Amino acid sequence: MKLLHRHDLYSWSSFDKERNIDFNSIAWIHPEGNVLIDPLPLSAHDHSHLKSLGGALWIVITNSDHVRAAKEIAQVTNAQIAGPSAEQDSFPIRCDRWLSDGEELIPGLEVIELHGSKTPGELALLLEKTTLIIGDLVRSNKAGSLTILPDAKLSNRQQAVTSVSRLAQMSSIEAVLVGDGWSVFRDGDLVLKELVISC
Repeated sequence: MKLLHRHDLYSWSSFDKERNIDFNSIAWIHPEGNVLIDPLPLSAHDHSHLKSLGGALWIVITNSDHVRAAKEIAQVTNAQIAGPSAEQDSFPIRCDRWLSDGEELIPGLEVIELHGSKTPGELALLLEKTTLIIGDLVRSNKAGSLTILPDAKLSNRQQAVTSVSRLAQMSSIEAVLVGDGWSVFRDGDLVLKELVISC
């Protein structure tokens, strides 16, 4: 796994040929138990690395299109799975917990519900007020800038823009880690504001 901008954050990726971008997964290494977000399949190397860091206590799936390898990794690590409460009645795999806006999965990891995306109540996660982790609605096809899903994939464009505007109002955000494409590691709040203007 690749070390990110913090000593306790790692990522691993898979290149998507159709979109010419990486799909990304995040691991937050925490004393009370590690959290994986939208985990892709782990290589033998990455699995060994994760094991050396203490395995996983929780897996968070931000939306039903990002189930990825969550079930298989949970079986290997004995991690519990958390998903978006708005998809509780139709989620493709069993979850141990359903997350809603304003909750904390563990201290320091706040849940933000996004609306208007491909799926109801997509989750974003705010890590210790400074690092925003987003699954699908916000992405990046080009380093240094962010975009949102194409209109054809949005369930409600106005709700999507409102959700992004809410994120842009959080002035403490330094980094924006996206599930699809290039993450932003500096001036995240400014890049989010630029995204809102471009919408």
